[in-house]
Amino acid sequence: MSIEPPRRLEALTPAVHLWLPDGHDTWGLANCVLITDRDSALLVDTPYTADLTRHLAALADEVLPAGTRITTVVNTHGNGDHSYGNGLFTAAGAEVISTEATNAHLCKEPSPSQLARLVADCDPATPLGAYLKRHFARYGDFGVSEAVPPTRTFSGHLDLEVGGLAVELIEVGPAHTVGDLIVNLPGEGVVCAGDVIFCEDHPVHWAGPLTEVHRAVQRILACDPRVVVPGHGPVMTPADVSAYADYLLRVRDRVHAGHAAGQTVEQTAAELIAAETNPRWGLTERLAILTAVEYRVLDGDSSPADLIPLVDLAAHYAPTADPTAAASTVA
Repeated sequence: MSIEPPRRLEALTPAVHLWLPDGHDTWGLANCVLITDRDSALLVDTPYTADLTRHLAALADEVLPAGTRITTVVNTHGNGDHSYGNGLFTAAGAEVISTEATNAHLCKEPSPSQLARLVADCDPATPLGAYLKRHFARYGDFGVSEAVPPTRTFSGHLDLEVGGLAVELIEVGPAHTVGDLIVNLPGEGVVCAGDVIFCEDHPVHWAGPLTEVHRAVQRILACDPRVVVPGHGPVMTPADVSAYADYLLRVRDRVHAGHAAGQTVEQTAAELIAAETNPRWGLTERLAILTAVEYRVLDGDSSPADLIPLVDLAAHYAPTADPTAAASTVA
């Protein structure tokens, strides 16, 4: 499948423009948000590849005031689909801000070059290989070999200004990852949620537990937004976000019931996927990752989570895979 990036940035308010790629039912095409006022500009998250990042930068130039450039990038978390494009902005002198915990990310995520090699060398005859080819081969070598980390970090809360616009960075991790933050624009009624929230695809979370993801979602609602921009998918209303929060608790309770009954990760994941009530959402197989991560917490396993075995588990529950082969994927 080829990538069709947005042809323009959508104006949510005069100061807020959205990059909303159509990433339904796939991985990697994350939302980015351009915030600009007077002669200042800040970008929330950067795309997965150098080409996508250059495309976004060119679209940003079309809406920025003359002589204005992006001098600040905020990463909502450290996953590559929200940060691999950092280097194209730091090379032009921009600072990259994220939480201190993002620099101590507990997920062992491959670098761009490692991920590109993994996808190129994987065996498409295996569930993992077929899954990686389907969802990640389109990104090629990403155009960068190493991720560029934040140049400025904080914990808790950080207040910024973009021109005369107040921007609040609020740490809400651990949730999707250990280092999540949200971006609140109180004057605009907008919150950028990062991957604390997914819209129209099933969520995936690497840190959790789901109780903490739910807490982070409630923190978003406490900002009293008019609009919430999820990490992936269309913008949401507070009512949409409340329904999403309730969904997280239902998934948590089903996983905990399976664990209490002595079921394996694979048994609980299979039951959860079979009983899923949101068939129009994509990537149902991600429920296997939620199950495995929640089991780790319930079992008291605080070791760093390795993303590849978790994706391997999900691959066995993808629509074209044989779930009976999943039992060997979780160590």
